[in-house]
Amino acid sequence: MEKTAINALPNRITDLIGLKKNGSEITCQTSFEILPVDFVHRNYSFQAYIFLCRYTGKVEGKDFSFRKCYARGCPHNLCPHVNIAVMIANRYLQRDYQRLKQAGIEPGNKLFTLEDMIVKYQDLQEEHGTIIDIYDYINNAKECNIFKVKVTLESVPAVEHFANYKNSQMFLMADFLVSCFGKTRHFERCLACYPMGKEKEEKELRVKIANDRLKLLYEEFDKTSIKYNKIFFEF
Repeated sequence: MEKTAINALPNRITDLIGLKKNGSEITCQTSFEILPVDFVHRNYSFQAYIFLCRYTGKVEGKDFSFRKCYARGCPHNLCPHVNIAVMIANRYLQRDYQRLKQAGIEPGNKLFTLEDMIVKYQDLQEEHGTIIDIYDYINNAKECNIFKVKVTLESVPAVEHFANYKNSQMFLMADFLVSCFGKTRHFERCLACYPMGKEKEEKELRVKIANDRLKLLYEEFDKTSIKYNKIFFEF
């Protein structure tokens, strides 16, 4: 296969897969961070933990690095509990691993962990029931079950806390309100983020990444009977 010239290094999973399909030699490793983050959302200030996976490696000998947020967890009811969030994060992470492996990229099998997760898992299952995500509803809708999804997009300012410094970021968040069988349920996804104070350099690219991720999800909706409002982040 003739290789396509690399004009830009990858910023997301889909970029890696596209480069591999075009014949590029790719290596890929993952590492994880669970960061405390101070959020300000609709006049509420609260701290949560975000589950980040950093993808690093080489494309045709050139180093690349990007990160993806897989979940947000809180010790209160403003978002999923941190113990639930780690399981949600791992479900989305395993889905991305499968996509990469199907394309011929081997990222490894490491997952997010919390020290006492195995001990608490049984109690969590009894308290919260089976852990599900938005893709469970997509698969259910493929069986001709009609669901409605209301999509809401928000830009949420936050401060990430690292060991020796803080980092102000704007998170591009999507909330999916799923209505089915007389019940409703929220699912949230962080689709991208960019540093505060560097909007001119970073915002356009990160908004494009967030919108591209939305397009992929909407394509999954379109394969089913899901009714939804198709909206995107504005540049």
